[in-house]
Amino acid sequence: MAPTNALASLPLPSYVKEFYAQFTHLTPIQQKAVSAGLLQGSSLLVCAPTASGKTLIATMAIATALAQGGKALYIVPLKALASEKHKEYQQLLEHSPYKVILSTGEVDSESDYLAKYDVLILTTEKLDSLLRHRVSWLGTVKVVVMDEIHLLNDPGRGPTVEIILTLLKMLLQPQLIALSATIGNPQELASWLEAALVQDTWRPIELKQGIREGGKVEFYGSSK
Repeated sequence: MAPTNALASLPLPSYVKEFYAQFTHLTPIQQKAVSAGLLQGSSLLVCAPTASGKTLIATMAIATALAQGGKALYIVPLKALASEKHKEYQQLLEHSPYKVILSTGEVDSESDYLAKYDVLILTTEKLDSLLRHRVSWLGTVKVVVMDEIHLLNDPGRGPTVEIILTLLKMLLQPQLIALSATIGNPQELASWLEAALVQDTWRPIELKQGIREGGKVEFYGSSK
């Protein structure tokens, strides 16, 4: 797809364009994701700083999957983050025909009631349980967003993340959108995920480092 920096020019549903109307232009990482096949179903590993626009990348993939009649999963490592994303997608889908639900508990339940929803915000443990139960509606999932993918290296949560990613590739083969601000080996991870690597260093506010001493701050590279 030809590069573009205008959100309104993309083939997205009207409810998405209206919800993000204040963001008239795509950020650099969003432009790269679109050019890499985001809207054509390509799996992507997206590495960019915090607040650079990664959530909208996930949303564009989700909206495209919903328009094609599929379900979408948004996977997060923490319940607090899950609640935050649930509120955001409730607002996004308020004037659409789609329904979103948050599910973080009952990890040993098949949770058949989840079949009624289009976008499911889940913790990694909840998705692990659903995959192990082989629930029938998982076959309609077209896109899976994996937030904080760098937690693959976490001693506690890493093994669960690795297991569910492996099961997803084996059982569902959905479009995978993996998001992270910091990854030490992005090329290697992208290869394992069978995803295109999309990287950018742009951030909306410049990040500065400095030393505070005696009530004064000296920033690196600054003459002040």
